[in-house]
Amino acid sequence: MREDVQQYYGQHLTGSQDLQTNACCDQAPPEHLKPLLSRLHDEVVSRYYGCGLVAPAALEGMRVLDLGCGSGRDVYLLSALVGETGEVVGVDMTDEQLAVARRHQDYHREAFGFTESNVRFLKGYIEELDALDLEDGYFDIVVSNCVINLSTDKAKVIGDVKRLLKPGGEFYFSDVYADRRVPASLTTDPVLYGECLAGALYWNDFLNLARGCGFGDPRLVESRRLTVDNPAIEAKLGNLRFYSATYRLFNIEALEPACEDYGQAVVYRGTLAEQPDVFVLDGHHVMETGRVFPVCGNTWLMLAKSRFAGHFDFVGDFSRHFGIFEGCGLSVPFEESDGGSSSGACC
Repeated sequence: MREDVQQYYGQHLTGSQDLQTNACCDQAPPEHLKPLLSRLHDEVVSRYYGCGLVAPAALEGMRVLDLGCGSGRDVYLLSALVGETGEVVGVDMTDEQLAVARRHQDYHREAFGFTESNVRFLKGYIEELDALDLEDGYFDIVVSNCVINLSTDKAKVIGDVKRLLKPGGEFYFSDVYADRRVPASLTTDPVLYGECLAGALYWNDFLNLARGCGFGDPRLVESRRLTVDNPAIEAKLGNLRFYSATYRLFNIEALEPACEDYGQAVVYRGTLAEQPDVFVLDGHHVMETGRVFPVCGNTWLMLAKSRFAGHFDFVGDFSRHFGIFEGCGLSVPFEESDGGSSSGACC
């Protein structure tokens, strides 16, 4: 299957117009990213096959690893956001995609006004990151855009991400998920696999896998239902439903299995340029600038132990426990849960 995927993305697809479904198509970007995206080389953009946006807030000076970077669209976008003091490393297994990415390295250095390029590209498999020149605990953030579903050993990928992240770092990634386990009869179909469908995890299997790899309390940032828009492929899929979802997993050892209430709260200072009025941690944590926002212990730690700490004031500690946090949210696609986004409580 790995060779099928290499051939699909290296030789079969010459651009996004060759895709047979809309699974690998993302939505319109936020306004603050549009000027940067407009400066990317046309060839890099035309060979992009992502399903989401992997540009979280507070990236300046960060070290970022992009798994399955393809032609480098996200790498170059992130390179502008981290600035010259930051670094972005892209890993991909497809020669044709990497050739496009490397061909335009100087173009993007000049486009962003950098003296030296802050990106590098490595050829390798995301299931074999330990075979690459990557230092343990080196990266602030690991991203991936519609690639984990293509992996044949997802547990190895997520485990290696945990190893490569700094304490307090995060895995922020978009991918395709299914509302049930994909039948084995479909998982060997090279087109369905290449279109990011046959390898999609059932969302609950993903949550268990993430926790098993040491990422406590996965947080769902956003999700949307995918419409395949191909009658022949829809007939093969039957009642399966697919979602594009963005999760963030924090490398914080003290996270608990559930949202526990310690009487804590945070106040967002409004100091992130891209989010001056509200800070969005995930779909259930939308924090207005200057407002006291009650949070569970896990959310408190995600903010206090990560790169976001300087943008918040923190209320309380862990000296007194009040039980489970009322209204604990879900980390499943919004259409599959009973609730939606909330801005007035922790979860």
